[in-house]
Amino acid sequence: MPFTLRAPAEYREEIRKSRFLALAAPITTAAEAQAFIEGHSDRTASHNCWAWKCGAQYRFSDDGEPGGTAGRPILAAIEGQDCDQVAVLVIRWYGGIQLGTGGLARAYGGSAAKCLQGGARVELVARIQARCHVPFAELARVKARLDDWQVAIEREDFDASGALLHLALPAGQLEVLGRQLADLSRGQLRLVPLE
Repeated sequence: MPFTLRAPAEYREEIRKSRFLALAAPITTAAEAQAFIEGHSDRTASHNCWAWKCGAQYRFSDDGEPGGTAGRPILAAIEGQDCDQVAVLVIRWYGGIQLGTGGLARAYGGSAAKCLQGGARVELVARIQARCHVPFAELARVKARLDDWQVAIEREDFDASGALLHLALPAGQLEVLGRQLADLSRGQLRLVPLE
């Protein structure tokens, strides 16, 4: 089962006087990955090499390093750590000593792997969409339980009597979660799957 990061992660390392800073973050789209990379790249650094993977989509860049010595090893680290929906940026400040192609690949791939290993990981679970209208009197209690059930709120639409919650929940759990919501609310709440 693949993993993603719960929150951004960071790892620093010095290799033969070159400083490496690896930054990793969870993503859900290619646009999010590019925004993360652009927002965290350091223009004063020698190289800003990166890779991201989101399902079947992936991209990587060597940013001026010899071909195949940076972006591809970072992507290999993402796959080697069984990660998906992750972007990794490795920033290098050149220290004056050549690392060679093998040394570069080890440095970039190793920094990326250590960054991912040090981050808080969460298992990626196939999800389905559902909605549920919750009266204001029940809203705080329902929201407090959603995290325990691995349910994410994707959107909330408020009206005069409560909130319509648009939820993403683990596939195969619709019936169980529907019963738990009904039990929690004494039969008032109904979970409706979305097509």
